[in-house]
Amino acid sequence: MCFYFMMPPAMADVLDIWAVDSQIASDGSIPVDFLLPTGIYIQLEVPREATISCIKQMLWKQVTNYPMFNLLMEIDSYMFACVNQTAVYEELEDETRRLCDVRPFLPVLKLVTRSCDPGEKLDSKIGVLIGRGLHEFDALKDPEVNEFRIKMRRFSEEKIQSLVGLSWMDWLKHTYPPELEPSIPENLEDKLYGGKLIVAVHFENCQDVFSFQVSPNMNPIKINELAIQKRLTIHGKEDEVSPYDYVLQVSGRVEYVFGDHSLIQFQVHVRAGLFHGTELLCKTVVSSEISGKNDHIWNEPLEFDINTCDLPRMTRLCFAVYAVLDKVKTKKSTKTMNPSKYQTIRKSGKVHYPVAWVNTMVFDFKGQLRSGDIILHSWSSFPDELEEMLNPMGTVQTNPYTENATALHIKFPENKKQPYYYPPFDKIIEKAAEIASSDSANVSSRGGKKFLAVLKEILDRDPLSQLCENEMDLIWTLRQDCRENFPHALPKLLLSIKWNKLEDVAQLQALLQIWPKLPPREALELLDFNYPDQYVREYAVGCLQQMSDEELSQYLLQLVQVLKYEPFLDCALSRFLLERALANRRIGQFLFWHLRSEVHIPAVSVQFGVILEAYCRGSVGHMKALSKQVEALNKLKTLNSLIKLNAMKLNRAKGKEAMHTCLKQNAYREALSDLQSPLNPCVILSELYVEKCKYMDSKMKPLWLVYNNKVFGEDSVGVIFKNGDDLRQDMLTLQMLRLMDLLWKEAGLDLRMLPYGCLATGDRSGLIEVVSTSETIADIQLNSSNVAAAAAFNKDALLNWLKEYNSGDDLDRAIEEFTLSCAGYCVASYVLGIGDRHSDNIMVKKTGQLFHIDFGHILGNFKSKFGIKRERVPFILTYDFIHVIQQGKTGNTEKFGRFRQCCEDAYLILRRHGNLFITLFALMLTAGLPELTSVKDIQYLKDSLALGKTEEEALKQFKQKFDEALRESWTTKVNWMAHTVRKDYRS
Repeated sequence: MCFYFMMPPAMADVLDIWAVDSQIASDGSIPVDFLLPTGIYIQLEVPREATISCIKQMLWKQVTNYPMFNLLMEIDSYMFACVNQTAVYEELEDETRRLCDVRPFLPVLKLVTRSCDPGEKLDSKIGVLIGRGLHEFDALKDPEVNEFRIKMRRFSEEKIQSLVGLSWMDWLKHTYPPELEPSIPENLEDKLYGGKLIVAVHFENCQDVFSFQVSPNMNPIKINELAIQKRLTIHGKEDEVSPYDYVLQVSGRVEYVFGDHSLIQFQVHVRAGLFHGTELLCKTVVSSEISGKNDHIWNEPLEFDINTCDLPRMTRLCFAVYAVLDKVKTKKSTKTMNPSKYQTIRKSGKVHYPVAWVNTMVFDFKGQLRSGDIILHSWSSFPDELEEMLNPMGTVQTNPYTENATALHIKFPENKKQPYYYPPFDKIIEKAAEIASSDSANVSSRGGKKFLAVLKEILDRDPLSQLCENEMDLIWTLRQDCRENFPHALPKLLLSIKWNKLEDVAQLQALLQIWPKLPPREALELLDFNYPDQYVREYAVGCLQQMSDEELSQYLLQLVQVLKYEPFLDCALSRFLLERALANRRIGQFLFWHLRSEVHIPAVSVQFGVILEAYCRGSVGHMKALSKQVEALNKLKTLNSLIKLNAMKLNRAKGKEAMHTCLKQNAYREALSDLQSPLNPCVILSELYVEKCKYMDSKMKPLWLVYNNKVFGEDSVGVIFKNGDDLRQDMLTLQMLRLMDLLWKEAGLDLRMLPYGCLATGDRSGLIEVVSTSETIADIQLNSSNVAAAAAFNKDALLNWLKEYNSGDDLDRAIEEFTLSCAGYCVASYVLGIGDRHSDNIMVKKTGQLFHIDFGHILGNFKSKFGIKRERVPFILTYDFIHVIQQGKTGNTEKFGRFRQCCEDAYLILRRHGNLFITLFALMLTAGLPELTSVKDIQYLKDSLALGKTEEEALKQFKQKFDEALRESWTTKVNWMAHTVRKDYRS
């Protein structure tokens, strides 16, 4: 019998810190218990950094002194096994690993006969890699999870088999796809290499580098079962239930919601609604108020005003539980409830506080109408805005933390003869043909020129524009004209259809089969929550198939987030992402980290976990590189925790010295050397330059790491490891900057943008790329002035700094780089509403490139103090910037005029792609970013891009903002002065 114990992550970190603290464990040894096959138990002091092979040799010397030694086989016949970090039994076949890297749950190693089951070993390795033991998925006993895992195992095995017959060159292109800088012209390779690319290959344990040239072209159901006209009802007598009715019995525990509930007199009621996306299919229903102490049980009819046959396939049944309070008797109970946190309803002198919400699908993953008893453990965190006081955008997964979750016991009716399914696709198409033959007007409606002009005006609006009832009717009536003349208007057509009418849905599905393919950028909108229909999403994924790997990488962040909108594991989007990831290891690496960084979130832990498992099974060869990255990040997290502890008792110099001592230990040196950078798999982090490593002054003590890259003789590479900060908003902002750079280059405008690498790798942790040979504006100004208060007003400081590193033609090139990049970031920061732009958040490279960092405030969330806005300009354009642009000559209006023209051109280019930016932000609503929680937050983009105006009006608005930035730039300098003084004081 085996017992597993789960150690909290914090405890594991403490143990690791204990092991590197020489004051506590000076000899670096720990006591380990060994269990032998003969039943003998031995305890030995083992060096923490010893390899498994050395430990086995140490044990074997001791074993000879114990009874029954003669019953043992040769030493090579055995290996160690332990319970690993994910509480899974693991056999330690790789004996070159160190004990400190294995980090078993408990210091217990069992000597076992070598196993011959590779499947169990692979399962254990995958569990460690993804941070969740696969036994957890088995324990769920969920039919959908089991079926998906079986399908994905088969899918992954087929992918592996497809690689077996590849030539060496094809395998190399698959495993290490060539990457070109987007700024390189298409014909540059022809000029440089005569139509060839140079590929350099470095093999492990080999000092030589091999290079060669390659071509750049590498690259049993019936439709009438749901057609009976029957109301969908919820009532309480099972013997009166038809196959199309529901029985709903709800009980709830609310004693944990308000703390000391004995001080509060309250009742409970439940609100329920049927949704398709954000569309309410019929009027919500509300139970009567029920009293009770801990359990509130009722059994009453609740009728939905919709025919069961009209329920769409992706219908969600959404519940919300509310407490009805007459009064609050004590201040304590008022504080416990925190009423300001919740939306409330006041009616008849009573206050209704939302307690919990939960959603479930009406049809299961097989399309079967739900039946029988289910228990829904609800969620207690409510979004700021709720539709009909319900949360349809919330997950359909129940809360896995059941102990303190309000539970709803739901009973669906059971059909004793056979289950009822949603009609299959061919039956839906038959239904559409039947409708078309009986009423040809519904299929072939043509509008005159007047109606087409009105239709075009409606369809050209941005995605945030609301459609009125008359406009939706017009779009639906002229749907054939939309298909022929305005195929890009498919999203608005989908919003115009009545999803609670089977006839309309059938016609839409038929029309979708002949709808032209949309460009991938336009098809992205169809993956939004507003479009949950299975066939619509399959159509959208079909459009995405046209994406190149580079374009897919550009939008991968959003595609992972919209997986949260998928109610079922096996869907077109998850298969598409897995297929492309298994075909390109670069995409695979970023898919792995996007999923793993959020696998700790309860609502998606199973969904993301099984997709990670599927990727690992299909890319076993990639697991070693990924495991090395995971191990390195674990070490950095432990080191960061140690530094945070030391920061309270050590000064900075001694803290840095302790950090270097830790990094020089074998365990850290080996874990942090010779790994692919998670930020870019094309970069190898070879060897730490320990003396240049440091930690930064901010609260979370980020680690600044510098690597020597000896493999190809490159310059040093720097990365910053953050632990305690959510980097996902920075990732989103940098992605937008990268997209802007791409759109400008497509239009022939290169503004020298520098969207550096940033990647979230875990819960509030991740990596940031260090841009070499660059300094902050604050440091440049401080180093040029003897008085900190005057530094921000020294307009010559920046130009003199550029002159220090550039002269002659190089200086002209540096000023050109500064001018173009300054224009790009002025426009980008205005459009995205980037706030907190102090002089330590803007940097300049020695070559002249200006770039912004640290994007904690976006979409117009500018900083304020005492209710007064500290940032009063639409974007940063100070006179010292203009001094550089004008080459230090006050009257150089030609240079400044060119700069202004660049800004205006860049703005108009972005405005033409305004719908794309709105779509990408809308797809991120599920990420849980603090400044992007609802559609209202995205309104800032619509306003900054002036999407409701003509191009002339929009340009006029931008010119006014440009003049405002110039006029109010003195306020920026005042803010910078205050920041510089504080910085100088701290130093």
